[in-house]
Amino acid sequence: MGPSLLVGFVALVSILAWRFSLLSLSGAGAALVCGVLVGLGFGYRGLSLLGLFFITSSLLSNYKKKRKGYLTEFHEKGSKRDWLQVAANGGIAAALGMAYFWWESPWMLVAFCISLASSNSDTWASELGTLSKHHPFSVRSFKRVEPGTSGAVSATGSAAGFFGAGTIALAAYFLFGLNSREVLLILGFGFLGMMVDTILGAFIQAGYRCRVCGREVEKRHHCGEACHLTKGKGWLQNDGVNFISCLLAVILGIISYV
Repeated sequence: MGPSLLVGFVALVSILAWRFSLLSLSGAGAALVCGVLVGLGFGYRGLSLLGLFFITSSLLSNYKKKRKGYLTEFHEKGSKRDWLQVAANGGIAAALGMAYFWWESPWMLVAFCISLASSNSDTWASELGTLSKHHPFSVRSFKRVEPGTSGAVSATGSAAGFFGAGTIALAAYFLFGLNSREVLLILGFGFLGMMVDTILGAFIQAGYRCRVCGREVEKRHHCGEACHLTKGKGWLQNDGVNFISCLLAVILGIISYV
């Protein structure tokens, strides 16, 4: 695929994603950059793997959207992804694509797949875990909390996260002809990224309490008033947690691979 065709194709997909409200305008711009860098480095196969993550995560974000409507009350952002969300989930894959374009190395390919497996695992766990019939447990307090709370786990969410990582690992096997060890590394460290995300979300991600209604939220403002920080670091929001957990999964995966 030539550079002009690559840019045109990724631009078309990004525009369509914006048109159908899957991405904000800034998110579409970030997706264009990520897609081009991945395509330059890993070709159509890398774009296919990135597309698999984007399509499945977007579909799950809109799956039973009305039932998930309550999440907008305490989550910082909705299902329409902005540039920070795109960068948090696809930025590492894009950086690896650029690096692979200049210096091809097997560990970069595995790291690329792990980054997408981690993001996919976390997304599947979040989107399907909120639909669980039972409230999840907080890994911080070991008490049941509202579905969708950062740092909480459920059997449904954990299973979804495992299959999310497995989907990327299996697709990578067919697309790139990887061996069984590489596939297991992608599956294992992709799922590990989701678990790290949960731990960081429980202990380090910023959490707030609304001064008006008293509800625990992830927003800085609620009910028209500034919220009180009750846990974590005020500068670390969900996007930062997603990026850090993905980066840690990739680093540990590289160490194990080499």
